[in-house]
Parts: sequence; C-alpha cells; structure tokens
Amino acid sequence: MRRVAIVGRPNVGKSSLFNRLMGQRVAIVHDQPGVTRDRLAGICKKGPVPFEIIDTGGIGDAPDPDFAEATHTAAQVAIASADLLLFVVDGRAGLTPLDRELAAMLRSGGRQLILIINKIDQEMHEGMSSDFFELGFEEVMTISAAHGRGTHDLLALIGEKLGGTNGEALPEEASAPRLAIVGRPNVGKSSLLNRLLGEERSIVSNIAGTTRDALDVKCELGGNPYVLVDTAGLRHRSRPDTSVEIFSAMRSEESIRRADAGLLVIDAESGVTAQDKRIAGMLQESNKACILLLNKWDLVHKEDGGRASQGEQADVIRQNLFFLDYAPVVCISAKTGQGFSRIFTALESVRSEAETRIGTGELNRFFQNLFEVHPPPSKSGKRFKLLYATQVIPEVQRPFGPPEFLLFVNDEDLITDSYREYLFNRFRERWPFSGLPIRLRLRSRQSRAVQDRKKAGARAAQGEEDSLQMMSATEKEVSVEPPRRPRKPSVRLGGKAQGAKKPPEKNARFKALKKRSGKSKSQLRAPSKNASKSGAKPAKRSSHR
Repeated sequence: MRRVAIVGRPNVGKSSLFNRLMGQRVAIVHDQPGVTRDRLAGICKKGPVPFEIIDTGGIGDAPDPDFAEATHTAAQVAIASADLLLFVVDGRAGLTPLDRELAAMLRSGGRQLILIINKIDQEMHEGMSSDFFELGFEEVMTISAAHGRGTHDLLALIGEKLGGTNGEALPEEASAPRLAIVGRPNVGKSSLLNRLLGEERSIVSNIAGTTRDALDVKCELGGNPYVLVDTAGLRHRSRPDTSVEIFSAMRSEESIRRADAGLLVIDAESGVTAQDKRIAGMLQESNKACILLLNKWDLVHKEDGGRASQGEQADVIRQNLFFLDYAPVVCISAKTGQGFSRIFTALESVRSEAETRIGTGELNRFFQNLFEVHPPPSKSGKRFKLLYATQVIPEVQRPFGPPEFLLFVNDEDLITDSYREYLFNRFRERWPFSGLPIRLRLRSRQSRAVQDRKKAGARAAQGEEDSLQMMSATEKEVSVEPPRRPRKPSVRLGGKAQGAKKPPEKNARFKALKKRSGKSKSQLRAPSKNASKSGAKPAKRSSHR
C-alpha cells in the first residue's frame, strides 16, 4: 500500500490533519508545540484510493530538547519510506526561516510533495498564503484541518498523485487480536514493543512519560498476526500536571477497552506498587485477558549473588495482585531479550484456553455435586436452587474472549456472597482458564403470571403478524389479478341458452330422491313400466336441461 507522510515544523497542525484524514481522533492535538513524538500510522479510506497515512513529530525548533534528536530521527524514517509528502505550514504565522530550510531539505529528497498551507479557515484569509509561493512548489493547497475546509480537494489530489482512482481496492479489515501493553511510566513498555518488532519503532528514554500517543503496530508473534498497542504510562490521577498527560491517560484507558488482551508490564526491581494494582484493576473491570510481564529481570538477584527464582517471584506477584491470580507471570528483560519465547508460549496457551467449550451435561453434573457436598444456606426461609447451567457461546467470537456461563436459578436474590465465592473458586479449580476472567451469570426463574403474560403477548403478536400477512396477500392478489368480466351465455337457435344450469332447487330435489331411492338421475326421470301399464301418466320432463 502507498504511504503518505505528514511533515513540518512543530505546531503547524500536522496531527489535526492526520485526525481529519483518518476520520477519528487518533493523535493528541494541543496548542503546546512538540506534543507528537512517535510516528503514528493509520489507513485512510476516505479518498478515491486507500493509502497509509503517517504523522510525524515537528522537525527543528527543538520545543522539547530531550526528545528533539529522537523525534527528528523518527521523522526521517517516515520521509524515507513515503511515496508522497504533505509539507504542512502555518498560514497565519507566515513563512519562517525554518520553513525555507525544510523546503530545501524535502526538495533534495526527490519525493513527490504537496505544500499544504493550513489554518486558512475562511476564503477571506486566502491572501495569507501569497508568501509561500516563493518556495517554488508546483502543488499548493490551502486548507483548514480543524474545520475540514479543503480536505475533500486534498484527498482527490492525493489520489491523483498516487496514481489510479479505482484500481486499488480497500484493504480488508484485520481480524488480528489487539494486545495492549500497559503499565505505569518508565517500566519498559516501549522497549518491549521495539524488542517484539525487531526495530526502533517507539522512542525509548529514561524520562517518565516519553510515550504520549497510543501506537497501533501490526506484527507477527510466534507465527500469528497481532496488533500491538503501546500506551502511555498511567500515573496516579493526582500526578498529571498538564492537559497533555491527561489526554495521554485517556488514550491509554481507551486502548484497554478496545483491546482483546492486556500485557501488564511491572518493574521487577520495585515490585508491585499501588499504581500497578490500579491498572490491574482496570483490566479486571474490563473483563480482559491478561498476562503479567515482570520486566528488568536481568537486574534482580538474591542476596547471595545468585539469580532470583522465577517461581518465588511469581508467587509474590500473585499475592500482591490476588484478584489477578489466574494471570500467568513471565519474567523477561526487554533490554537483553531474555524470556521472550515464554511470552509467545503464554499467548498461545491463553488463546487456546479461550476456545475451550464445556459440555452442558458435564457442567450440570459438576454443579449438582457441589450442591450435594455443600448445600447453600437458607435465606428468609427459602433456599437457593440451581435449575440448569450452560456455557454461553457468543455470536461473534473474538480471540482471547473470556468464557461466560449462565446459571438458571429459582431466585438469584437467595444466594449469599460467600456461597457465590464458593461456587466461583470451585469452578476455577476445576477449569483454571489460565489468563482469562470467568463470568458466572445468574438468571432467576420467572413467575407463572409473568410467563402467562409473555405467552399471551406472543400469541397476540403472532395473530397480528398472521393478519398482516393475510392482508398483504389479499392486496397482492387484488393488485396483480384484475377482475374478470362475466361471460354472456351463448344463445342457440330456438332462443334457449346453451349450457344453462338448472335451478338450484331442482338439483337439490334430485339429490334427495337419489339418496332415498338409490337410483340414478336418469332412472328417476324415466317412467317405470308398471306406471305405464296402470295408465299413470309419465312425469313431465323439465325444460331446463
């Protein structure tokens, strides 16, 4: 697929243009210069031809000296891999010396380029763009990324530059599972992403809060396709001191909700902190599959100088995160690559567990045995009863989907919290479902009155549907078949109608006589021999034949 990179100096509206072309808010937009650090990528499907759009950080002017070199390197990588460059300048600020330097640099690269003069919100502001024509670019467009002015013409021009408007089909939606890499700041999430990808895709720094945007990157892990989402570190709510940090936290929380599974990264040196527990709680509340990655394992040692036991450390992690005791713990080192093969093994194990299906008979026998061994306590003179249990199979099955079981009971209000916990723990012991949360949903039996009302409503609805179908069928017949005209009886010589039917009363009389006597119609009409001998007059034949 063809690539289009958005480049320019800081705070000219590159991220706003990226979001406008993507049709959704992906990149963080803020008046503060230097907000974007990593390069963001996405598929633009709004134009005549689909293409990959890349958002880069601002080049030059160094609004953030700590990340100026890394941001510039990421932008250079995007420029080198792009087929078309969108050079964005600020129409309100006018032409600056840095714009001239970037124009010379981009022109020397030999790439196709479109000069985009941004922040021209109205037609009366078109005069502000006159200074930029001295840069000497052939293709110049004035737009307003914030309000969408001129973006339709821009998409048409991009499709023309990339070649072909109808030849390239839209890419199919990827069904690869999404893995969100989450954790508090400076635990090694970006290092883990770069190690998994085998390239420097995300900026890595010892400064906490380096990553701001959520990066979606497609890759293969263990031979299977995945979408890795590198998120910003989640600080405590009282810690973010700028609106950018707040926006980054919001993007990270949204990434957790959209992900199929979460990779929770924990610093092995500092252990589990209060913020780690909060992030783990977010994964649990979202019902997401989870794998705990204990990073920086190469720095952990015992007091005697030997390597610390992974089993012992895993037990400590599970004790601190007792509500995620079902999640597997993998000790890794993103810096050296130690233990990365165990990540692939854990992913495949959790994915296969999500595809496990328990038979209804086995499930009901299991719960029946639990009720016999430990009956539920009575509540308000009544006892909780289980009628039926089954596993819920979703219509759309996604990888790492948590298993859900539906229990039909007499009254869900009769179960106590302790007995609910008892059922859940025994179920987890029988079927561990490693790395997956389990949902046991209760549904009370409906009363007879409610059932009767539902049946009556269903019958009424069915009757209305049948009547509507009959009415529609009648209307269809009337509209399709026109009424037939009555045929006139043909008249033969003599004035008698040909084929005229007999009166209905005579037909009925003949039928009655035939039934009583058992004779045919001709025998009833013909005079009998005895009647002729006795001088009886034969019956007159009807004139109506």
